[in-house]
Amino acid sequence: MSNVSTGTRIRQWLMTGVSHMIPFVAAGGILIALGFLFGTMAMGSDPATGGIRVYDAALAGVPVDKDGHITGFNLLSLGNWAFIIFWLGKAAFAFFVPVLAGYIAYAIADRPGLAPGFVAGALATGLDGNPLGTGTGFLGAILGGFVAGFAALWISRWPVANWIKPIMPVVVNPLLSTLIAGFAMVIVLKTPISAAANGLTTWLTGLSTAGVVVVGIVIGLMMAFDMGGPVNKVAYTFGVTGLAAAGAVASAPQFVIMAIVMATGMTPPLGLALATVLRKNQFSDSERENGKAAWLLGASFISEGAIPFAAADPIRVIPSIMIGSGVTGALVAIFGNELRAPHGGIFVFPLVSSPLTYILAIAIGTVVTALAVIVAKGIGSKN
Repeated sequence: MSNVSTGTRIRQWLMTGVSHMIPFVAAGGILIALGFLFGTMAMGSDPATGGIRVYDAALAGVPVDKDGHITGFNLLSLGNWAFIIFWLGKAAFAFFVPVLAGYIAYAIADRPGLAPGFVAGALATGLDGNPLGTGTGFLGAILGGFVAGFAALWISRWPVANWIKPIMPVVVNPLLSTLIAGFAMVIVLKTPISAAANGLTTWLTGLSTAGVVVVGIVIGLMMAFDMGGPVNKVAYTFGVTGLAAAGAVASAPQFVIMAIVMATGMTPPLGLALATVLRKNQFSDSERENGKAAWLLGASFISEGAIPFAAADPIRVIPSIMIGSGVTGALVAIFGNELRAPHGGIFVFPLVSSPLTYILAIAIGTVVTALAVIVAKGIGSKN
């Protein structure tokens, strides 16, 4: 192991986290997409909110108690099935960021890294409504995983008396390293990233008056930058907030913004999936397998399908997918496509105005993304 370069070690630690994360991304993302599909078939859309009603138990026809917990289930109701499948997907999806951080820390420090790593990941997303959640997404989880892992590794190397050695890995190390990782997430990372997110929202609001094409490019860059992280979420929230403001009018710029948000969020996974087909030798076996899942994840507007590729090779992948999503955003703006639904991918394409040009914009961005990734990976490659 001493002959392994620092870069290789970092990649190995990252890939350990990514490999354990993938089942949660795939299962959760596909279940969410199926929930939207069945929900669209059973309930349609609500023009007043632009939303697919699968997330609401009452609208899906599922009986609930006063606390919102379901009390029954109708096997013959497609709406009931849509509701259950959607929320099962949401449950699985909620774990992927903590799992990413937890297993990065595990790869660095072995078992003592698990507790602080999972806590750092949970704080990155605010899992279960934790008030200490930082909203830093998968980028925060990666940083938190490294902090947790190195804290646990450092503590494990302390010279201690023989009587305390047995409890070090199961009590002392997890306790102290969790405190270190938790404080790092909440005190060091939360404030600057929150400030940056608020600044980006203000900036986007100002851009919307300058021209929708400019907004399309900027939103595309943001949606691809961290694939479900805070920057991505700022752009997504900007689009969804616009839907609520637009209400039930026949046409509005806010509907174009939402169409841009969804298209540019679909492009990164689709482009990377295409790249694994066009130039297989540039990707590992696990990446090619991830590419197969990325087709459905991208089509379902699950931007996180690109995370395994970005985590393994961020310098080449992130700029490439940003280029592709920027192109898609500009094209959707030029075509003037409108969308009232805040999620759903291909399953809500019937709700898009001029769906053929919308598909064309996504297809062009997908090809641009794939070619950019291939070119980037070819730079300095021995293949």
